[in-house]
Amino acid sequence: MNPWTSYNQARARARDVHLRGVDIVIVVACSLAALALVGPARWAPGSTRSAVHFAIFALGPLVLRTLESYFPRHRLLAFVASFWLLPVLSLSHGLLNPMVTAVTPGLRDAQLATMDQRLFGFQASVLLGHVVPPWLTDILMICYYGHFVWPLALGLVMYFTGRRDAFHEYLLALSLFFTFNYVCYALVPAIGPRYFLFSEFSQPLQGVWVTPFLDSVMRMPPFARDCFPSGHTGTTLVVFVYAFRFVPRFFRVMLVPGLGLILATLVGRFHYATDLICAVPLVMVVVGLALGWSRATARREAVARPMRMDAIVRP
Repeated sequence: MNPWTSYNQARARARDVHLRGVDIVIVVACSLAALALVGPARWAPGSTRSAVHFAIFALGPLVLRTLESYFPRHRLLAFVASFWLLPVLSLSHGLLNPMVTAVTPGLRDAQLATMDQRLFGFQASVLLGHVVPPWLTDILMICYYGHFVWPLALGLVMYFTGRRDAFHEYLLALSLFFTFNYVCYALVPAIGPRYFLFSEFSQPLQGVWVTPFLDSVMRMPPFARDCFPSGHTGTTLVVFVYAFRFVPRFFRVMLVPGLGLILATLVGRFHYATDLICAVPLVMVVVGLALGWSRATARREAVARPMRMDAIVRP
């Protein structure tokens, strides 16, 4: 068959390119980041490299959804387009250094530690270091790394069980959370108690088996000014909300490990208690925005569908 004929047939079958809410968030947020890094933040070390990556992230949904519209039967293509948020989140965190340096060069740990002291009268991570036994620290540190597992696992369950509307709303909520979370990192950069309050701890983080190794893995991240608010706490709460609403069995399985993950942010000395508290209203906002977007989209599609049917039967 003539390749141009095949192409024209595919083009004739192509539908309008349909961007999901998560796609729009990725395109807008990554485009703005790229523009800022080649504009006012271009003086920051590493700005060009980060700008190139953010530009690629922004192009991803446009290219993938366009290809999906031309080849709607390609399941792998649809899967990659739906999960484009995964590589964006996996790689973008390590690209934030030039943006944060340009927006807020100094650290805000002193203010966060002072806030904890005024609210609670103590530093939570220091206090927990005296009361949590090493064997429990091991368990909590393992739970902490569930941050990389639970969001993906819930997305896969929703996707492959056909809960596509819930899946897209869930991804929209996640993308909004990380967008706002990264903005907060730029406005309130902090390295956390394990560095700032180092002299307050009587000894390194103690465990029985795996804690020293897991703690050392987090000592040299590509970006470390990521405390306020707690991304681990916020992400876990978003997963809690959507698992509870749509996949109750999944919610029951992850409830205890998820709570352990949140507690580990303090026991592992990664966050101030203020970081955890401030993650809660942010989660409420993004879940509300995602729910509103989902309902508005459903109403718009319900109105448009009869109009298309009328157009088909109209003489």
